[in-house]
Amino acid sequence: MFKFFNQNQISKKFFHLFKNFFHLFYPNLCIECSISLIEHEKFLCTSCLLDLPKTNYHLNPDNPASELFLGKVSVQKASAYLYYNKGGFGQKLISAIKYKGNIYLGEWIGAYMAKEMLPSGFFSDIDFLIPVPLHKKKLKIRGFNQSEVIAKGISSITQIPIENKNLYRTKFNMTQTKKGVYERWENTQQIFELTNKELFKNKHILIIDDVLTTGATLESCIQALFKSENIKISILTLCVA
Repeated sequence: MFKFFNQNQISKKFFHLFKNFFHLFYPNLCIECSISLIEHEKFLCTSCLLDLPKTNYHLNPDNPASELFLGKVSVQKASAYLYYNKGGFGQKLISAIKYKGNIYLGEWIGAYMAKEMLPSGFFSDIDFLIPVPLHKKKLKIRGFNQSEVIAKGISSITQIPIENKNLYRTKFNMTQTKKGVYERWENTQQIFELTNKELFKNKHILIIDDVLTTGATLESCIQALFKSENIKISILTLCVA
């Protein structure tokens, strides 16, 4: 008995054959342990996915992320999803997104993070997601904003809209990576501004960033955002150093 295939079925079969053949020579590798990923695994193998260095800060309101802003600026809640250790997974993840331009990884981990945090109610009363903005010069150089990429993944799960125009960076600063605590604070003073103060009036917004270190950049964002009347502000970062 002959079995007939329509054009769509043939196209799908050809695609899967080509994909399997391609992966024999250029396999998808786990970004943590570099083993070949099997079908249905994405970016991380199952073993490494189970070993993610999670903080679980979102389950504890009085966590180290929220305590970082005590006595400085008022935040409703703050959390970071993963620990950032030198040479560890957190650093590899941020490097792959930020410096190697893997925006699909950024969206994927943002969605994965949001899916896990969603049952806790962390996103329940948020009106806008606000990715920490890059200066237009740095955005032109890099081609994308890593915080916005992560925010897109979060938005795909929570359905909370992203607002990436109202808060903007006024100064072009060099990287903060090798600066000390005071230098970071000094380097981030009054570098953000709002286009429309009315847009965030009476709203609860969630600032999204890649890594929480001293909190200096986020503190500067918050100071600018507080120019909106009766605004509530929370923070979520992918990693915490």
